[in-house]
Amino acid sequence: MIDARSLVVVVEDEPPLRRFMRAALEASAYRVIDVARASDATSMITSHNPALVLLDLGLPDGDGIDLARSIRGWSDVPIIVISARGREEDKVSALDAGADDYLTKPFGVSELLARMRVALRHRAADGAVEREYTFGALSIDAVRRVVRREGVELRLTPTEYNLLLLFARNAGKVLTHTFILREIWGPSYTTRTHYVRVHMAELRKKIERDSARPELIVTEPGVGYRLRG
Repeated sequence: MIDARSLVVVVEDEPPLRRFMRAALEASAYRVIDVARASDATSMITSHNPALVLLDLGLPDGDGIDLARSIRGWSDVPIIVISARGREEDKVSALDAGADDYLTKPFGVSELLARMRVALRHRAADGAVEREYTFGALSIDAVRRVVRREGVELRLTPTEYNLLLLFARNAGKVLTHTFILREIWGPSYTTRTHYVRVHMAELRKKIERDSARPELIVTEPGVGYRLRG
């Protein structure tokens, strides 16, 4: 019987890389199912309910972005895209399709495992009752809508608070400009990226020790932002 709590489905059409990822993951106590085709991935995910999916974009029977979008339609399993496509447009497309993270080939095993741990922590937190989030010296009381840094209460505007809470709920994930605009301002605002820049600049002034060198919410150039989990 496969333990779904530690099960990873690897979707990769290159046999050498598939073998390498299996060996690396099994050495870290994960159980692995590896497949080369999108159709096989769908079958394995539906039948085994894995803890996480590692997904290549270039598959012989379809595009990985389409597969990510399809999976996200019926499952909340964390998806980390691993691809040789390093363009910002590809990263944005994958993240907007529902991927939780994006790792560009070639990659180091330690970085892959770290990204996986963040994604799995986030999934576990999704089922918890929302009360308080803590990130270093920053704390967010989601019940009372109070934010403190080093014990001192911060005065945030409603938009700044909603932005910060969105990042807290998605700690460790890259949030694209489009996702942020859709969640905070609505679907008719998804092209107004200056909204995000302006409000992020103001939020950083209040929550960061040095807003010019942010440590909590970091920029993913050309893609969006990530709250370090």
